[in-house]
Amino acid sequence: MTFGATVSDWKIKKIKEEGPLAVRAEDVFAIFAEVSLLGSMSDNLSDSAPATSSSLVLGGGCFWCTEAAYRMVPGVLEVESGYAGGEGPPNYEAVCSGSTGHAEVVRVDFDPAVVSSAELLDLFWKIHDPTTLNRQGADVGTQYRSTIMVTSDQQRMEAEASLERAKSEWGDGIVTEITDLGEFHVAEDYHQRYYERNPEAGFCQMVIRPKLDKVQQQLAAKS
Repeated sequence: MTFGATVSDWKIKKIKEEGPLAVRAEDVFAIFAEVSLLGSMSDNLSDSAPATSSSLVLGGGCFWCTEAAYRMVPGVLEVESGYAGGEGPPNYEAVCSGSTGHAEVVRVDFDPAVVSSAELLDLFWKIHDPTTLNRQGADVGTQYRSTIMVTSDQQRMEAEASLERAKSEWGDGIVTEITDLGEFHVAEDYHQRYYERNPEAGFCQMVIRPKLDKVQQQLAAKS
């Protein structure tokens, strides 16, 4: 059994037994001592994106979910799970403790000739709830905050315009922050391509799969 599957199965068991509020990401570390990581779980992620690519850094709760969703979009070249918006060098345990202030985010590299940043930003509002402060479902903590981290005035304008469009669905209750991106830290290997590695795990089936169904519906509507 992989590390990811172990954590996922543990989370889904807690949800079934005690309800959705029972599981907090920091509780995962209670089982860390029982898990042995045998080598790297990373696939051959792209070392660099083409010169024509652009990037967005987005946080919409657990990065396992957000990464899997954006990997489905034509024109997306690569998606990496990582941490941003905090202090000091992060790792998963420190981020989940809330001590570093980082958010779980993804960096989406895309070809603007195929898919626009506006389209990717509009999808962002479809795959998470931007009205719950520091929480997505059973995952609670500042690391799960809804955030768009920008690298230019142009990106900020695009993010703000997208937020205004999202109000037609979510109203004025959106709590998403739009902030400058400091340093993006790539997350540990075992977080990358989590859904692809563990598609039958409970968390993937109950939490990630419904998000991917929404993405599929959005893509079908555009075709």
